[in-house]
Amino acid sequence: MNDDTMKFGLLMESAQAQQKSIDENLAALKAHTRDLDGVVRCEIRRTLIEELQALTAEGQRATSALQAMGRAAGLRMAIWSLALSALCTVIPGALLWWSVPSEPQLSALRAQRDELTASVARLQAAGGRVEWRHCGEAQRLCVRIDRGTPGYGDKADFLIVKGY
Repeated sequence: MNDDTMKFGLLMESAQAQQKSIDENLAALKAHTRDLDGVVRCEIRRTLIEELQALTAEGQRATSALQAMGRAAGLRMAIWSLALSALCTVIPGALLWWSVPSEPQLSALRAQRDELTASVARLQAAGGRVEWRHCGEAQRLCVRIDRGTPGYGDKADFLIVKGY
């Protein structure tokens, strides 16, 4: 064998050893990649679960805060409604209390009405139903008389007023 063949044989053997080493390292790298893929997936899953749990907790806190605000707003609205209703009831009541006369005032007004009614009746009996007018160019005071009644007085110059 020649020296070149020997070198070539050693070179080939070295290349095969290198190839075998590369194949072993490549197989190990593929195994590590598969393992790494599982680890990465597991880590991503764990991180995602933690973040979703934090998001869920934050959402629940926000929901609780909004519900509390809703209850406070409802309570505030109820108080305002009651206050406004009370005010709308008190104002007309106060106006009625000040404008409507009391029982003693009503009694006094009824007595005054009875007196006035009696006075009107007396006036009607005493000539209050007389129909008065201003007559003629001089606008003299005149009354309507009942022409179907006789005249009275010394000269029959008194006549009965119509309606009596």
